[in-house]
Amino acid sequence: MPPSSPSAVRASIARREPAPVYLLVGDDDAEIVRLTAELTALVEDELRAFNVERLYAGEKGVTAASIAEAARMLPMMSDRRVLVVLRGERLLKPKRRGRVDEIESSEDEPAGDADGLVEYLQRPEPSTTLVVAASDVDRTRKIWKSGFQKHAVVVECWGLKGEKDPKYLDLRAIARRAEQLVRQAAAEAGQQIDPAAARLVAERAGADIVRLRGDLDRLLLFAAGKPKISLADAREVVSAESSQDNWAVTTAIQQGNSAEALRQLALALDSGAVPYMVLGQLAWFVREKLADPRRIKAAVDALFRTDLDLKTSGGDPRVLLERLVVELCGARESVRRPSAW
Repeated sequence: MPPSSPSAVRASIARREPAPVYLLVGDDDAEIVRLTAELTALVEDELRAFNVERLYAGEKGVTAASIAEAARMLPMMSDRRVLVVLRGERLLKPKRRGRVDEIESSEDEPAGDADGLVEYLQRPEPSTTLVVAASDVDRTRKIWKSGFQKHAVVVECWGLKGEKDPKYLDLRAIARRAEQLVRQAAAEAGQQIDPAAARLVAERAGADIVRLRGDLDRLLLFAAGKPKISLADAREVVSAESSQDNWAVTTAIQQGNSAEALRQLALALDSGAVPYMVLGQLAWFVREKLADPRRIKAAVDALFRTDLDLKTSGGDPRVLLERLVVELCGARESVRRPSAW
């Protein structure tokens, strides 16, 4: 099946026409938790004790075969049963050791154990909604290729990026999406938020949905009871001291400060920034901030060369990005003055 979206799942819930099997996969834990709760709510409150079951993949006795067995149970005094399998990555992307086919666990699945679950996915119980939540999936495994990929509704929950490892990041689109999430969260809390405050929270998070959710939680707690969240409130919670500025590299390049740009690049990479994400930010800088066509050509050439080198392992990513940053700093006299985006 083609990947679905959280909004499509919610539409099916509203119609009370859920699919038999859902796989919620991604790093946006908050969205996955919310979707799981909404699917669980298909069962009446007073009957959930009998018809909602949660299992944790990888725990003793919880295998692919036992999950299939639990999914075949019929509901009690209700028309629906919901089975939620958490930590599904232990089932769908187990850690490996030694030989490729050995799973790093004292409770390794026996050979062919996945077959029972694959068979269930091919012919699921109509009165059961099986929900598997996983942080990631090994797409080379049989349980994915013959099971979930073909027979489950797969919902990708990769937060602001849209997919796990995008080759390119549309940073303006990500920023707009992040601001929308900030405004939506404030509205759900019964508050308004100053546009500048929403923009600040979005900028600090960059493409990191976990950071955005964390900053939002802290901001809403800090501003609880206030009718409107101000820019000052956001600055108190999401300060430069408590959150790495994802745009510090481009800011230093705008200032022509190569030493600071290299320092901020090192901080970003050391804190786990993906090289392609950094490259995307630098591409945005060239596209939006350079004004002199003579400078733009050289900068674009440097971007393409770095992109090719990263794709073909043409050098250490850190060294390649450092070289690009130094080259872009040389174009500082033709940088447009910063403006709101």
